[in-house]
Amino acid sequence: MAEEEHPKNSKPQPEPKKDELKSESEWKPKPEDPKDVEVESTVPGLVEEKVADDDLKAVAIVEKPAEETKPDGSLDRDAVLARVATEKRLSLIKAWEESEKSKAENKAQKKLSSISAWENSQNAQIEAELKKIEEELERKKAESVEKMRNKAALVHKAAEEKRASVEAKRGEEVLKAEEIAAKYRATGTAPKKSLIFF
Repeated sequence: MAEEEHPKNSKPQPEPKKDELKSESEWKPKPEDPKDVEVESTVPGLVEEKVADDDLKAVAIVEKPAEETKPDGSLDRDAVLARVATEKRLSLIKAWEESEKSKAENKAQKKLSSISAWENSQNAQIEAELKKIEEELERKKAESVEKMRNKAALVHKAAEEKRASVEAKRGEEVLKAEEIAAKYRATGTAPKKSLIFF
């Protein structure tokens, strides 16, 4: 009891030998896969865990009390719990990322199909208008051709009428000339007008 009341009287504890000290690698929790988890201590009492994933890199800072006060089993349990929490968080992040990518892909696909449908309807409308214009042009062309043919027929008819009129007049003039020539022959007189040759 005297020794417990007066720590000055107690014998000093001998310093542990170098062989007895645990190396840093022994008291730090070893990660299962160095690719997945790297542990670096930057501030006493804080442990920074770097977690690498193929699609995602995250850095998590986990506050841990000073390691001297906890036994070795507790350290392993804390490391495992931290790793499990990190893995859970990473899986949630990955699921969210996949969900967002899927939403973006579906949204883009919906817009692209909407654009294709709009393009197809516009092209169909343009084709219908073009066909209508072509039909209208064909109808107008047919009407114009018919008008031109009718006009040509009228011109031909008028020309025939004029030819007939000229032929009739020529016949009358020839007949008149023959009558006058017969009269001059009968009387024996010569015509008063002189002949003009063109």
